[in-house]
Amino acid sequence: MIAGLYRPGSSPVHRLRASAKLIALLALGTVLFAFDELWLAATALVTVLAGYAQARVPADVTFAQLRPVLWVLAILFAAQLWLVDLSAALLLVLRFAALILAASLVTLTTRTADLVAVIERALSPLARFGFDVGKVSLAISLAIRFIPAVGAIVEEVREAQRARGQDRSIVALAVPVIVRLLKMADEIAEAIDARS
Repeated sequence: MIAGLYRPGSSPVHRLRASAKLIALLALGTVLFAFDELWLAATALVTVLAGYAQARVPADVTFAQLRPVLWVLAILFAAQLWLVDLSAALLLVLRFAALILAASLVTLTTRTADLVAVIERALSPLARFGFDVGKVSLAISLAIRFIPAVGAIVEEVREAQRARGQDRSIVALAVPVIVRLLKMADEIAEAIDARS
Protein backbone atom coordinates (compact mmCIF):
# COMPACT_ATOMS: atom_id res chain seq x y z
CA MET A 1 0.00 0.00 0.00
CA ILE A 2 2.77 2.47 0.90
CA ALA A 3 6.09 2.23 -0.87
CA GLY A 4 9.25 2.97 1.07
CA LEU A 5 12.09 5.15 -0.12
CA TYR A 6 14.74 2.45 0.34
CA ARG A 7 16.56 1.23 -2.77
CA PRO A 8 18.31 -2.10 -2.11
CA GLY A 9 22.02 -2.30 -2.82
CA SER A 10 25.37 -3.57 -1.61
CA SER A 11 27.45 -0.40 -1.92
CA PRO A 12 29.63 0.89 0.93
CA VAL A 13 26.97 3.57 1.60
CA HIS A 14 24.30 0.87 1.95
CA ARG A 15 26.50 -1.13 4.32
CA LEU A 16 27.07 1.78 6.72
CA ARG A 17 25.11 1.50 9.95
CA ALA A 18 21.94 3.59 10.20
CA SER A 19 23.25 5.27 13.36
CA ALA A 20 26.45 6.35 11.56
CA LYS A 21 24.43 7.82 8.68
CA LEU A 22 22.15 9.77 11.02
CA ILE A 23 25.11 11.10 13.02
CA ALA A 24 26.84 12.13 9.77
CA LEU A 25 23.66 13.88 8.63
CA LEU A 26 23.40 15.75 11.93
CA ALA A 27 27.09 16.72 11.77
CA LEU A 28 26.73 17.92 8.17
CA GLY A 29 23.77 20.15 9.06
CA THR A 30 25.60 21.57 12.07
CA VAL A 31 28.78 22.34 10.11
CA LEU A 32 26.90 23.84 7.16
CA PHE A 33 25.02 26.32 9.32
CA ALA A 34 27.84 27.01 11.79
CA PHE A 35 30.19 28.38 9.12
CA ASP A 36 29.23 30.93 6.46
CA GLU A 37 31.66 29.63 3.86
CA LEU A 38 30.59 29.23 0.24
CA TRP A 39 33.42 26.78 -0.51
CA LEU A 40 32.33 24.60 2.42
CA ALA A 41 28.73 24.39 1.17
CA ALA A 42 29.94 23.63 -2.37
CA THR A 43 32.30 20.93 -1.05
CA ALA A 44 29.48 19.41 1.00
CA LEU A 45 27.23 19.28 -2.07
CA VAL A 46 29.95 17.65 -4.20
CA THR A 47 30.65 15.13 -1.40
CA VAL A 48 26.96 14.22 -1.12
CA LEU A 49 26.74 13.78 -4.91
CA ALA A 50 29.82 11.53 -4.71
CA GLY A 51 27.90 9.51 -2.10
CA TYR A 52 25.05 9.08 -4.61
CA ALA A 53 27.54 7.88 -7.21
CA GLN A 54 29.12 5.45 -4.75
CA ALA A 55 25.65 4.14 -3.79
CA ARG A 56 24.96 3.67 -7.51
CA VAL A 57 21.81 5.80 -7.41
CA PRO A 58 20.84 6.76 -10.99
CA ALA A 59 21.08 10.43 -11.98
CA ASP A 60 17.32 10.71 -12.59
CA VAL A 61 16.58 9.42 -9.08
CA THR A 62 19.15 11.85 -7.65
CA PHE A 63 17.54 14.78 -9.46
CA ALA A 64 14.08 13.60 -8.39
CA GLN A 65 15.11 14.24 -4.76
CA LEU A 66 15.45 17.97 -5.51
CA ARG A 67 12.70 18.38 -8.11
CA PRO A 68 9.83 19.00 -5.64
CA VAL A 69 11.73 21.84 -3.90
CA LEU A 70 13.32 23.53 -6.91
CA TRP A 71 10.75 26.33 -6.91
CA VAL A 72 11.31 26.90 -3.17
CA LEU A 73 15.07 27.09 -3.74
CA ALA A 74 14.50 29.51 -6.62
CA ILE A 75 12.36 31.78 -4.40
CA LEU A 76 14.96 31.65 -1.59
CA PHE A 77 17.73 32.43 -4.09
CA ALA A 78 15.82 35.41 -5.50
CA ALA A 79 14.98 36.74 -2.02
CA GLN A 80 18.59 36.49 -0.82
CA LEU A 81 19.86 38.03 -4.04
CA TRP A 82 17.49 40.97 -3.60
CA LEU A 83 17.97 41.41 0.17
CA VAL A 84 21.68 40.59 0.57
CA ASP A 85 23.92 39.64 -2.37
CA LEU A 86 24.82 36.87 -4.82
CA SER A 87 27.22 35.17 -2.41
CA ALA A 88 24.56 34.86 0.32
CA ALA A 89 22.00 33.59 -2.22
CA LEU A 90 24.39 30.90 -3.50
CA LEU A 91 25.36 29.92 0.06
CA LEU A 92 21.73 29.43 1.12
CA VAL A 93 20.79 27.37 -1.95
CA LEU A 94 23.92 25.21 -1.72
CA ARG A 95 23.29 24.55 1.99
CA PHE A 96 19.70 23.47 1.46
CA ALA A 97 20.50 21.43 -1.66
CA ALA A 98 23.29 19.59 0.18
CA LEU A 99 21.09 18.88 3.21
CA ILE A 100 18.07 17.75 1.18
CA LEU A 101 20.22 15.45 -0.95
CA ALA A 102 22.07 14.11 2.11
CA ALA A 103 18.81 13.33 3.92
CA SER A 104 17.45 11.66 0.79
CA LEU A 105 20.64 9.61 0.43
CA VAL A 106 20.19 8.34 3.98
CA THR A 107 16.59 7.27 3.31
CA LEU A 108 17.47 5.77 -0.09
CA THR A 109 20.25 3.59 1.33
CA THR A 110 18.79 2.70 4.76
CA ARG A 111 15.80 0.53 5.56
CA THR A 112 13.00 2.40 7.31
CA ALA A 113 12.98 -0.21 10.09
CA ASP A 114 16.68 0.45 10.77
CA LEU A 115 16.15 4.22 10.91
CA VAL A 116 13.21 3.84 13.28
CA ALA A 117 15.16 1.41 15.49
CA VAL A 118 18.02 3.93 15.82
CA ILE A 119 15.63 6.76 16.67
CA GLU A 120 13.82 4.52 19.17
CA ARG A 121 17.11 3.64 20.88
CA ALA A 122 18.11 7.31 21.00
CA LEU A 123 14.76 8.28 22.57
CA SER A 124 14.60 5.33 24.99
CA PRO A 125 16.08 7.28 27.97
CA LEU A 126 13.00 9.54 27.81
CA ALA A 127 10.73 6.54 28.55
CA ARG A 128 11.35 6.89 32.29
CA PHE A 129 9.78 10.38 32.09
CA GLY A 130 6.55 8.98 30.63
CA PHE A 131 7.53 9.54 26.99
CA ASP A 132 5.89 6.88 24.77
CA VAL A 133 8.83 5.91 22.55
CA GLY A 134 6.77 3.32 20.64
CA LYS A 135 4.22 5.88 19.49
CA VAL A 136 6.91 8.34 18.42
CA SER A 137 8.69 5.58 16.47
CA LEU A 138 5.43 4.63 14.76
CA ALA A 139 4.75 8.28 13.88
CA ILE A 140 8.26 8.68 12.42
CA SER A 141 7.90 5.45 10.47
CA LEU A 142 4.57 6.55 9.01
CA ALA A 143 5.94 9.99 8.16
CA ILE A 144 8.91 8.46 6.31
CA ARG A 145 6.64 6.08 4.41
CA PHE A 146 4.09 8.80 3.59
CA ILE A 147 6.63 10.96 1.72
CA PRO A 148 6.88 8.78 -1.42
CA ALA A 149 3.19 7.90 -1.19
CA VAL A 150 2.17 11.56 -1.35
CA GLY A 151 4.53 12.14 -4.29
CA ALA A 152 3.11 9.14 -6.15
CA ILE A 153 -0.49 10.27 -5.59
CA VAL A 154 0.27 13.82 -6.77
CA GLU A 155 1.96 12.45 -9.90
CA GLU A 156 -0.95 10.08 -10.68
CA VAL A 157 -3.54 12.85 -10.27
CA ARG A 158 -1.41 15.28 -12.31
CA GLU A 159 -1.20 12.77 -15.18
CA ALA A 160 -4.96 12.14 -15.04
CA GLN A 161 -5.71 15.88 -15.07
CA ARG A 162 -3.24 16.43 -17.90
CA ALA A 163 -5.10 13.79 -19.95
CA ARG A 164 -8.33 15.73 -19.32
CA GLY A 165 -6.74 19.06 -20.23
CA GLN A 166 -7.02 20.41 -16.67
CA ASP A 167 -3.32 20.45 -15.83
CA ARG A 168 -3.30 24.22 -15.26
CA SER A 169 -5.97 24.22 -12.54
CA ILE A 170 -4.62 23.99 -8.99
CA VAL A 171 -8.09 23.15 -7.64
CA ALA A 172 -8.44 20.25 -10.10
CA LEU A 173 -5.17 18.89 -8.73
CA ALA A 174 -5.60 19.67 -5.03
CA VAL A 175 -9.11 18.28 -4.43
CA PRO A 176 -8.49 14.70 -5.70
CA VAL A 177 -5.09 14.61 -3.96
CA ILE A 178 -6.63 15.63 -0.61
CA VAL A 179 -9.48 13.13 -1.00
CA ARG A 180 -7.07 10.28 -1.79
CA LEU A 181 -4.76 11.23 1.10
CA LEU A 182 -7.67 11.29 3.56
CA LYS A 183 -8.86 7.90 2.29
CA MET A 184 -5.36 6.46 2.68
CA ALA A 185 -5.09 7.92 6.19
CA ASP A 186 -8.40 6.26 7.12
CA GLU A 187 -7.18 2.90 5.81
CA ILE A 188 -3.94 3.18 7.81
CA ALA A 189 -5.82 4.24 10.96
CA GLU A 190 -8.15 1.22 10.59
CA ALA A 191 -5.15 -1.11 10.10
CA ILE A 192 -3.40 0.28 13.20
CA ASP A 193 -6.62 0.06 15.20
CA ALA A 194 -7.17 -3.57 14.11
CA ARG A 195 -3.64 -4.48 15.29
CA SER A 196 -4.11 -2.53 18.55
